[in-house]
Amino acid sequence: MKAAVFHGVHQPLTIEDIDVDEPRDYEVLVRTAAAGVCHSELHMIEGHSPVPPPAVLGHESAGVVERVGSRVSYVRPGDHVIARGTFCGHCEMCLTGHLNVCTSRPGRASDDAPVMSWNGQRLNQWGSNIFGWSEQMLLHENGVVKISPEMPLDAAALLGCAVITGFGAVMRTAQVEAGTSIAVFGCGGIGLSAIQGGLVSGCQRVIAVDLLDSKLEVAREFGATHTVNASNEDPVDAIRAIADGEGVHYSFDAIGLATVAMQALDCLRPQGTATLIGVIPEETPLTFGWRRLGGEKRIQGCMMGSNRFRMDLPMLVDLYMQGRLKLDEMITTRGSLEDVNDFLEIMKGGAVTRQVMMMDS
Repeated sequence: MKAAVFHGVHQPLTIEDIDVDEPRDYEVLVRTAAAGVCHSELHMIEGHSPVPPPAVLGHESAGVVERVGSRVSYVRPGDHVIARGTFCGHCEMCLTGHLNVCTSRPGRASDDAPVMSWNGQRLNQWGSNIFGWSEQMLLHENGVVKISPEMPLDAAALLGCAVITGFGAVMRTAQVEAGTSIAVFGCGGIGLSAIQGGLVSGCQRVIAVDLLDSKLEVAREFGATHTVNASNEDPVDAIRAIADGEGVHYSFDAIGLATVAMQALDCLRPQGTATLIGVIPEETPLTFGWRRLGGEKRIQGCMMGSNRFRMDLPMLVDLYMQGRLKLDEMITTRGSLEDVNDFLEIMKGGAVTRQVMMMDS
């Protein structure tokens, strides 16, 4: 099968024929139908989130089960699934409902036979072990979520990362209440999903912040009640003015920049909470003084929107099928696996929302 192989920092990915192992007891082989292009992969290619080459990237994918291991009970061949981070089901985090931060994720050991290989070399993956930018994915049973076959798989792919992360950050991580005000920094796929989370949660004000008027117009279509163009006005002052001069109850950094994280904290009212969704490069320092945290403000991280995979993803599918969650409108461009380097270059410009590779195109 074909996959986009990562060879090293700042090097283009190449389309290669790779080998995939047979599914073991609890593993499932999925034929990839669609895969989103997430900014996290760009961080890896630029060296901010290191992954050892050779590797297959991609963690926002959906497809159809082809084969299953002898002890798999959750899915069977023909089921439509979304690939998502694996959970064990028995550690403290899993047993308390925090599958997204499972501390004992099942999977093959580093000295075991590789899931995927190229020219006899083990192919690595970053964190999620999804290998989404390939025509097939060999995953643990607990790394897939079964969905309705009526759900379009290109839209379903977005649910696996951008949507569950942004939407979940609002509903699960921050647990915003109806009638509150939120500010979302960044109107890409994750930011637009956070905006929709605010809309579904019944927020009084949903303030979108970006540098491009075109993206702010899209944010209004997705439910933003107010917009702020940070390229021509101070976003903190603008947000405070919109929110009765006091600031918002909740803010969300969907970009991953230290300066934006500080703005997200500064625009809060007392006892407000800033949630950092974007991946801030590890070498970037964050500075917090008592003035910033005064008034009992809080700042917190977010891992995959604190989502409970097998409950939250089917819920989002239902919202989409009911016309209450915009996904098709989020897809800026569709292409093929061979377009991966072009997609990454386009992403650097910041003008796109989400790009999707269709594996059968």
